[in-house]
Amino acid sequence: MKAWRVHTNGEPRDVMRLEDVPDPRPAPGEALIRVLAANVNFPDALLCRGQYQVRPPMPFTPGVETCAEILTLGEGAEGTVGARVLAQPALPAGGFAERAVVDARTLLPAPESLDDAEAAALHVGYQTGWFGLHRRARIQPGETLLVHAAAGGVGSAAVQLGKAAGATVIGVVGGADKAREAHENGCDVVIDRRAEDVIAAVKDATGGHGADVVYDPVGGDAYTQSTKCVAFEGRIVVVGFASGRIPSAALNHALVKNYTILGLHWGLYNTKDPAAVRACHDELTKLAAQGAIRPLVSERLPLTAAADAVQRVADGTTTGRLVVLPAQEGPR
Repeated sequence: MKAWRVHTNGEPRDVMRLEDVPDPRPAPGEALIRVLAANVNFPDALLCRGQYQVRPPMPFTPGVETCAEILTLGEGAEGTVGARVLAQPALPAGGFAERAVVDARTLLPAPESLDDAEAAALHVGYQTGWFGLHRRARIQPGETLLVHAAAGGVGSAAVQLGKAAGATVIGVVGGADKAREAHENGCDVVIDRRAEDVIAAVKDATGGHGADVVYDPVGGDAYTQSTKCVAFEGRIVVVGFASGRIPSAALNHALVKNYTILGLHWGLYNTKDPAAVRACHDELTKLAAQGAIRPLVSERLPLTAAADAVQRVADGTTTGRLVVLPAQEGPR
């Protein structure tokens, strides 16, 4: 089969290679899946660079999020051959491949209301958003949510989940094209950080109150701005550091302004509370069926374009989600 593999660390476009590799076989408890769609995530780039918290042995195949079809089941594995599922292949054998093996216990039913590409983009970003907004920040209807990188894959999911929760959503983006995407995705207010003062714009939009909840996958300057426009008893959810800069929190400032800094490492719930992950999936499936959420897939690409797609996501030049379709012959 064909699979992308990384033999040395570096920029995705330089180190990802499309190779012929042996077909995987499921061990007891595992399922062999045919990858229908693989979503591109920022951690895929960090894996290539050797900057992610997990460092798989080389060579490895990136791709942490797929929609797939069950082909065969290993001994003792539960599931239905032919079922369409959400699967997270375990590294070092990730999802940018034609086939993969996964722990059958981790498979989740793909929502019928979403196509393969949309379903592939539902799990990580939307689970992260749901846990960040509901479990960590306890967002309430009528509150104001500020989302950094609101036109990106992670941010666009938080925007939709915020609207579904009854919040007023302010999105911060970089550029006019991304501003249009954020408006179309449901933001009540959009701030172009390249043309506007983010802090002043948030205070103006909220009548001086500030944002009750801040969702920050960017870090760096975005975090600093958040501390200056968060509301009294507001909550800043730290999701990631796409800017490449990990800020140092001034705890005296948090004390003086009475705001809370919340860390979110969603992956821990897979081991610490897997039942909560499945319950969240049920909630996301319901929201998708109601039309309240739908992954913003900007491009569907063939397997041959995966390395370029990961690089573009790493460079921050994309909006929404880029999804790789291994059976597709050309971009559309």
